[in-house]
Amino acid sequence: MALYNFKKITVVPTAKDFIDLTLSKTQRKTPTVIHKNYQINRIRHFYMRKIKFTQQNYHDRLSMILTDFPKLDDIHPFYADLMNVLYDKDHYKLALGQINIAKNLIDSVAKDYVRLMKYGDSLYRCKQLKRAALGRMCTILKRQKQSLEYLEQVRQHLSRLPSIDPNTRTLLLCGYPNVGKSSFINKITRADVEVQPYAFTTKSLFVGHMDYKYLRWQVVDTPGVLDHPLEERNTIEMQAITALAHLRAAVLYVMDVSEQCGHTVEAQLELFRNIRPLFANKPLIIVANKSDVKKIDELTEEQKKVFADFMADGITVTETSTLTEEGIIKVKTEACDRLLTHRVESKMRGKKVNDLLNRLHLAVPSKRDQKERPPWIPEGASKRRKMEVDAPQRKSRRDLELETGDDYVLDLQKYWDLMNASEKHDLIPEIWEGHNIADFIDPDIMKKLEQLEKEEELKQVAGEYDSDSESEDEEMRDIRQLAVQIREKKKMRILISREKQTKKGPTMPRTAKKVERKTLEKEMGSLGLDMENKDNTHYAQQARRSRSVTRKRKREESQPPTSKVRSRSTSRTPRDLSGVRDEKMLNKVKKMMKNSQQDMNRLGRKGEADRHVFDLKPKHLFAGKRKMGKADHR
Repeated sequence: MALYNFKKITVVPTAKDFIDLTLSKTQRKTPTVIHKNYQINRIRHFYMRKIKFTQQNYHDRLSMILTDFPKLDDIHPFYADLMNVLYDKDHYKLALGQINIAKNLIDSVAKDYVRLMKYGDSLYRCKQLKRAALGRMCTILKRQKQSLEYLEQVRQHLSRLPSIDPNTRTLLLCGYPNVGKSSFINKITRADVEVQPYAFTTKSLFVGHMDYKYLRWQVVDTPGVLDHPLEERNTIEMQAITALAHLRAAVLYVMDVSEQCGHTVEAQLELFRNIRPLFANKPLIIVANKSDVKKIDELTEEQKKVFADFMADGITVTETSTLTEEGIIKVKTEACDRLLTHRVESKMRGKKVNDLLNRLHLAVPSKRDQKERPPWIPEGASKRRKMEVDAPQRKSRRDLELETGDDYVLDLQKYWDLMNASEKHDLIPEIWEGHNIADFIDPDIMKKLEQLEKEEELKQVAGEYDSDSESEDEEMRDIRQLAVQIREKKKMRILISREKQTKKGPTMPRTAKKVERKTLEKEMGSLGLDMENKDNTHYAQQARRSRSVTRKRKREESQPPTSKVRSRSTSRTPRDLSGVRDEKMLNKVKKMMKNSQQDMNRLGRKGEADRHVFDLKPKHLFAGKRKMGKADHR
């Protein structure tokens, strides 16, 4: 459980919203009706109440901001240093101090104007004093615009910080950028940290949680740290340094021995020596990551000697690979066990353990003589224990499954309780539509199938299925050769047509292009076909039919035109002119249509499906404020 919950900090409004909220609340929560004919005490009290209410509202809201934001001197040093790195401690304290000064100024302004209100001798002067008091309060708050905006940005960033408990069991990952810290935390926890093949993918602290020995553990992934002086480190690197300095955790220093991160092994070892003072009094494990690419044994002799010196100093060096998951569980177990041991030892060295041991007393009875009295075990119990040790151990179903592997079959039928034990493994008949399927199965079907296959083989050997290859005559060869030419010609026509097609216009349908009869007969004749006397063929009849359909029908000379419009054009009569005698009748029809459409047009302006505000000025919103008195009529 985290010590601090920064997500509960209330939203800090801007200066404009702050003033609007307060003045609106003053208008709603205080009386609004006053007359000059009232007694002067009543008028003074009316405006005093508004000043005090505004002051109290400002006071409460500003006090809530001051109490919600954490005080750097009261919180854990880890969070205090982290906030100093992220937000600048001086700027943060200055902003909260200005808010506190504004609160005190508003209180003093209200106090002064309430005292002056006692000397107001008319409604106008009391009103002007109230107006001046509220105006000065709003001016004081307007000057805190930048502080309020800064505190709101701090609040938003604080709410996104991970919930890190500085006192719980923690594993801390550190090292150069792009050495595999995020991949490691993704493997051992349920965290989902972004992993990319470039440096500084992780720009802030990330937390994952896991379980080990029925205990809750948190794993902190820190941004990469480069090897340069502390003053030159940026905000991203200082987050990792802050976590190393203040968290009581087991430190996992991750190294990339394959040097794929862009930094040599020597540079990584130099960084380890520079930040080693931060590892004091903490369990330390060096994780040689990416062992699937390069192992420690493949390094140079000097590099091997450095790792050997680390192991001689008592620092554990473990090879891992987040890709193949080699050594991941080993590192996790080793780090957790060493941290648990370290926490127990640190508690034993503390003062609380001595207070507890002083209250405990182990009673040891004093010997009354020199006689030995060994523990006595009854003879029956010792025999039973010996029989249990010597008796062969019964194999469980799990042991049988592990022995047989994939051949294991769970036989539940042998536990069935039947009158006739020999029927336990009988097959249960399958019934389909009231019939037993076993009645329709031929037991000799495989033998019959083998006999049929043998007969087929004998027929094939005897040549029963071989067809006599008849010698093709010259006419058949000519036909085949002609068919080959026709196919090739058809392919060429398709290719030519595809080349002619352009994508500028729409694709024409296949029926739009028709081959004329002369062209067809000419091409077929060139291929060797006899195209004489083909008038009764199908393509000739189709050509005649299509030509007769496309030809325009001539009007008979004896048929006179029926009207002027008809005589001018043979096209179809428009719908608005259909059945109309002359132009006068056409105008009358249009006028009748326009008059009949008026009601529909009027209804079309607003219908029952349209949004409709029934009361533009509802009384409860536009009536005056209720006077003091009973609310029975409500």
